Amino acid sequence: MSAPLLEIENLTKSFGGIHAVRQCTFSVPEGQVVGLIGPNGAGKSTVVDLVSGFGRPDSGSIRFAGQSLAGKRPDVISRLGLIRTFQTPREWRNLTVMDNVLLARRRFGSESLWRSMTRARRLRREEEPDRAAVRAILERFQLMDLRNEFAVRLSGGQKRLLEFARIAAAEPHLIILDEPMGGVNPVLGARIGEAVGQFAQEGRTVIVVEHNLPFIEKTCGQVVVMDLGEVIAQGPFSGLRDNPRVVEAYLGMDQSHG
Repeated sequence: MSAPLLEIENLTKSFGGIHAVRQCTFSVPEGQVVGLIGPNGAGKSTVVDLVSGFGRPDSGSIRFAGQSLAGKRPDVISRLGLIRTFQTPREWRNLTVMDNVLLARRRFGSESLWRSMTRARRLRREEEPDRAAVRAILERFQLMDLRNEFAVRLSGGQKRLLEFARIAAAEPHLIILDEPMGGVNPVLGARIGEAVGQFAQEGRTVIVVEHNLPFIEKTCGQVVVMDLGEVIAQGPFSGLRDNPRVVEAYLGMDQSHG
């Protein structure tokens, strides 16, 4: 087992007196694909929000590559190499597919996003090497024919692939995928599984929050199980089948939805 890239210890978050997350502790080894599962209301999404800077914990610690993430904004966290997706794909709706992926690749430094977008002529000269890399990424995700299409016109499945293309362009250390299989057809689901596998082959660490247990079993070497805001088990998926608490909380539920 490799060293932890992400370490969460005693994480707690309440909303109006209701504990969404309580004393949550787990670690994610570097270079691994780790599933985060549990029934609705288990606290998975809250943990992802806290880790990615979209919420602040009441107590506990979050360390990424040895650095505390406490109080850091989402944009700062993303620049550290931690990128998350959302259940509904997000994109720059009025930019082309090419420009969406190009913006994900660009290292802005002190230059603002707006300034970068408005200085198009200079950027086009400077970014030709990046454009070549982006074209290869678009080919990888079968989006090359849509490179000049505005993102708002893409289908839901195409937007999901664009999201993965942007991740590939950004080259993060840790990727958190929030229900990537939600609402996708089997063909797209297979391509998403291939993308996750390729991210792992490139040495990236991936956390997959997902209800599709066959997908989790196939893609994840380790699985963290949450219930009522707490971690109740962590280990290989095969070992969780014999854990009475996991079976009672989750695996024994009707899994007809995946």
